[in-house]
Amino acid sequence: MSADGSGTPKQYRKATNLVHGGTERTEWQETSEALILTSGYVYDSAEQAEARMAGDIPGYVYSRYNNPTVAMLEERLRLLEGAESCRAMASGMGAMNAILTAPLQKGDRVVGASALFGSCRWLLANQLPKYGVETEFVDGMDLEAWEKALSRPAKLVLVESPANPLLDAVDIRVVAELAHKAGAQLIVDNAFASPIMQSPFELGADWVFYSATKHMDGGGRVLAGAILGPKKDMEEIIDPFIRHSGPSISPFNAWVILKGLESLEVRVERQTQTAETLADAMAAHPAIRELRYPGRKDHPHYDVHSRQMKGGGSLIALSLEGGKPAAFRFLNELNLVSISNNLGDAKSLACHPATTTHRALSPEERASMGLDDSWVRFSVGLEDADDLTDDVLNALDKAAG
Repeated sequence: MSADGSGTPKQYRKATNLVHGGTERTEWQETSEALILTSGYVYDSAEQAEARMAGDIPGYVYSRYNNPTVAMLEERLRLLEGAESCRAMASGMGAMNAILTAPLQKGDRVVGASALFGSCRWLLANQLPKYGVETEFVDGMDLEAWEKALSRPAKLVLVESPANPLLDAVDIRVVAELAHKAGAQLIVDNAFASPIMQSPFELGADWVFYSATKHMDGGGRVLAGAILGPKKDMEEIIDPFIRHSGPSISPFNAWVILKGLESLEVRVERQTQTAETLADAMAAHPAIRELRYPGRKDHPHYDVHSRQMKGGGSLIALSLEGGKPAAFRFLNELNLVSISNNLGDAKSLACHPATTTHRALSPEERASMGLDDSWVRFSVGLEDADDLTDDVLNALDKAAG
């Protein structure tokens, strides 16, 4: 309720929505969000069951369709992004599969940026063509290539900025305008930036995607994904798909993400501060062939990142002199930092994308996004910045030797 009792909901700012958004208390008036761990629901009568299943009266019918804890997560994310609607799913790729599969049919066309998470690119390159969908990849920073690719009709456009794994940028506002002229909706994978560092809807996106496994959980505990977008399309296109194909998130996992959101802003801002310090410390090391951090002016796409992002974020990409052997030596010499293909965690993590997150891509596909065996992806956690710097510089010394 509003302060004047008018009944109009008060519009809170981001930090407040991260803590309070979407909360619905049960009759017990619990402080923390309730974990409603149930598969089904009961009805007072057969008539009530019929009416609920038909959607004539509100209420829950089955947790594959909807659940009170999941509904709180969806509403919190909706408020956070300023979206019309949100759906949470069992994993990031479950959510991506839904948004890419549900709207498409034979003869449709999808254009994607070359630099995408390996599984996202695999769906476009390998799975969608099986359904008779035409797919095309474009260098995300080549506006002439975007203009050419979108000079004829398309159904969907998929971009990721900063992109996995080399933190490439895409000018979301420009690509959104081109996509809309081609009759397409723009999907933005915002997992690397997080909603703290970038707001794609403000830049013209139609859909925003998250692997909530990453920063939103922040503790490496559960899998989760989410898509946000237009209410009409969500209800008419996405809802039937997810109800009948079953990528539903468990209430427990939704509850874990709800609790993670409470500290999301504080964590991401701290991780960003440490990432800035760490990137500066690594950049001049002789073992480094190239370092990419969206917040540094020597990033080749700094101008775009600085317009779109509120900070550099928690990811760093580094290419080592000596290729794969040097990259492996660096990873193996890390003590405080763990080798893992996850990211956005409270713990600092690093991986070798060519042999982990992007190993399913062909050498030609990896080359098209500039990914060779020398690159390491580094996810900065919440450890002390000096301890991290000591660990990383020691590992770089060993890699150079």
